Amino acid sequence: MKPILPGIATWSWFSEEKQLNFNGHLLDVGEHRILVDPPPLSDTDLSQLTNAGQVDYILLTNRDHERQSATYKETLKTRVYVPQADAQEMSVTPEKTFVDGELLPGGIWVIHLSNQKSPGESALFLQQGRGILIVGDALLGKPEGSVSMLPAEKYADPVKAREGLRRLLKYNFDSILVGDGTSILTGAKTVVAKALE
Repeated sequence: MKPILPGIATWSWFSEEKQLNFNGHLLDVGEHRILVDPPPLSDTDLSQLTNAGQVDYILLTNRDHERQSATYKETLKTRVYVPQADAQEMSVTPEKTFVDGELLPGGIWVIHLSNQKSPGESALFLQQGRGILIVGDALLGKPEGSVSMLPAEKYADPVKAREGLRRLLKYNFDSILVGDGTSILTGAKTVVAKALE
């Protein structure tokens, strides 16, 4: 697990199928420790995580990012929060569902994104520092240093999907942390705006 921003660390698991990294993020925000979209942790990372204190929540950005959440819910004795519109299609049982505009523990705002691959696709926004956006399948961090949408066949309507993503540009963020690919730690809003032109 590697620190990347104040209070934020990341780890990755390489997907042979997708040929890119699946990323999880550990947020130490306020009094809370929160995992987002957790892929498998190495034994060393899991040990460090548990030794450092209680993990309070696991937040999932969409139905396809359950990853290891059910396992870690049990292992870490923590609570799972998921998008309300995706909850019925997930195998993990959440303690809570969330909707657009909700303020989650740690001062994390929910941004629901319409017309995406899954009906509940949500980004998470933290106002700390110069603004941090966390996305699941909304945008991929590839090629490195840029972001891209999923392949067109993943959407019912790719044009509407792009329009749905433009909502992200209403927020002030300098960093974008991606669930898949490579995150961008500075200058991210300009990169996202270019990708959605």
